[in-house]
Amino acid sequence: MLLLPMLASAQNFTDSNLPIVVIDTDGGVNIPDEPKVLGNMKIIWHQDGSRNYLTDINNPEFLNYDGRIGIETRGSSSQMLPKKPYGLETLQSDDVTNNNVSILGMPKENDWILNSLAFDQTGMRDVISYELYENLGQYSPRRVYCEVVINGDYKGLYVFMEKIKADDNRVNIQKMDQNCNSYPEVTGGYIVQTDRSDYTSPAAWTMPGYSSGWPGSATATFVHHYPKHGDITTTQNNYIKNVFMNLATQAGNHNLSLANGIPSIIDVASFVDFMIIAEFSSNVDVYQLSTFFHKDRKGKLRAGPIWDYNLTYGHDEFGNRSRYDVWQFNNDDNNGPKFWKDLFDTNTFRCYLARRWAEVTATGNVLDYNLICARMDEIDQWIAEGVERNNQRWHTMNQHASEVQAMKNWIQQRINWLDQNISSSFNCDYPDLPSLVISRINYNPLPNDTIDGNNYEFIEISNNSDASVDLTGVYLRNLGVTYTFPVGSSLEAHGKLVLCSDSLSFIERYNRIPFGQYLRKLSNKSEDIVIANAWGDVIDQVKYADTEPWPIEADGLGAFLQLIDLNMDNSLPESWVASYDFDNVEALSEGSISIYPNPSSGIINISTEEDVISVEVFDITGKRMAVYRSRTINLSSLPNGLYNLRISTAGKSVVGKIALMH
Repeated sequence: MLLLPMLASAQNFTDSNLPIVVIDTDGGVNIPDEPKVLGNMKIIWHQDGSRNYLTDINNPEFLNYDGRIGIETRGSSSQMLPKKPYGLETLQSDDVTNNNVSILGMPKENDWILNSLAFDQTGMRDVISYELYENLGQYSPRRVYCEVVINGDYKGLYVFMEKIKADDNRVNIQKMDQNCNSYPEVTGGYIVQTDRSDYTSPAAWTMPGYSSGWPGSATATFVHHYPKHGDITTTQNNYIKNVFMNLATQAGNHNLSLANGIPSIIDVASFVDFMIIAEFSSNVDVYQLSTFFHKDRKGKLRAGPIWDYNLTYGHDEFGNRSRYDVWQFNNDDNNGPKFWKDLFDTNTFRCYLARRWAEVTATGNVLDYNLICARMDEIDQWIAEGVERNNQRWHTMNQHASEVQAMKNWIQQRINWLDQNISSSFNCDYPDLPSLVISRINYNPLPNDTIDGNNYEFIEISNNSDASVDLTGVYLRNLGVTYTFPVGSSLEAHGKLVLCSDSLSFIERYNRIPFGQYLRKLSNKSEDIVIANAWGDVIDQVKYADTEPWPIEADGLGAFLQLIDLNMDNSLPESWVASYDFDNVEALSEGSISIYPNPSSGIINISTEEDVISVEVFDITGKRMAVYRSRTINLSSLPNGLYNLRISTAGKSVVGKIALMH
């Protein structure tokens, strides 16, 4: 730390409104491209939002991290600049073992990036892009602005961010090893990218590009990100390569079959969102370079996460390619594999793209121009000090203010052009979605003496309609648990089915045969379960939690979540009750409890031979309106309408409806 006083004198850097990252390599050695060199890192961060001071460098109260790291420079063209980007891993004291830690509020991991904001005078192109993509509902690397000091030298404004990696809190796919060569293990998970190849990541395969505007763009090169080149087997490589080759074939044929066409291969929603942010920003590298894909075990191929968005929004350091009036998949430069253009030329896919564009650019939504400008102003104010000091150090942000304004002006032009060229959704058919309802969730079951409780998980889906539902292609859309209904499967009118995590365990405990078995496990904390049709349209969605007001008895205490009534809003915790077996929640008409009169003017009587413990009253949205402890209840204060009652006795809970007509 002896260089810090010199730093303060030379750079006048003593404090910041941003976190301060201080790195000292062992012996003060320079940081090479590779291999990583060892060092210490301290992060000064006042979590209450007050200023951060270098004088707190040895104050544990204000150190977010204080430990060992391995660090190297990273990047391609950005690495050639005087201000370097870095990749680092947090290590335990033995300098070998990974140290999974939370950095600046981000989930625990050990691989991190210091983004140098190369070629970007606004200092926000990457950050805005990642944030917008995240707001579309997709995973983006989490990120925090900071200022960096290395070996006593002030390095300027950076973004401390997550590295793209297979991890529950990053790209949430099933991890695999070299033994995963048979079905279903060979099906995932994978992270693949189109990018330049090098000796550490050689080309795994190539695919034809749409056109050949410049040498090298006639083909797209695919490299392995996970498993890495040195770890992936020939069988695994061939499997994931064939997924892409099949996509190219079916997209080229505009095959819409739910059984073997485009929607059977890709998660359409992720490809649509990826294309929207890629084209909205007019990223000059996208599709050909730094373009990621991922696939979970037995899951569909998904586009993303996004990465490397500094040559965007009208700025191109190497030409004039980030224009507002071009398609980046079809501008004779970095077009990427031909399947992007073929997807765009497939009418149904383009309808989904147009529909999504209209949705996200609507007033108050993610790509609302005014909201984006307001967010840019917030970021600009937040990084103002860092921008000024960074410019003093490197003289690369001297046009910051005018560049920010130019970016805003360009975004407005881009939105206008895309509105005119993405095509209208008015001629697109909207699908009729079936009345499938998530009606039971067992996310944290009790174990038995020898079997883990996760083996007893299940999700029940009910058909809340008078017609049979064709389930072909219906799938669990979000990463975490994976299941796609087979071709020709169906659910009868008012029928129910169960998907479970382990069929044999489920049959043993519940004495019932499940419809199917999903892969992976539900979170014991919280999970967003989405049922979608083959094209990704959301049929039903429930995000449960293990905290109140969700019934806490379902969190490892032997109960599961039971929807009170199929017509209630199952996104609300008030619509759920803790149940202990499949048969303890009955419909009112099937039990030994009756209510009268029905309809009622307000006074309701409950007839049962059992002691009534409680009567809960819910409106049709699932909001609990009242709780009573007697057989006679007075609902005169409630407005006319339909209400759900949950009547609990010592032996069971019963649900039913009551109509109020004052």
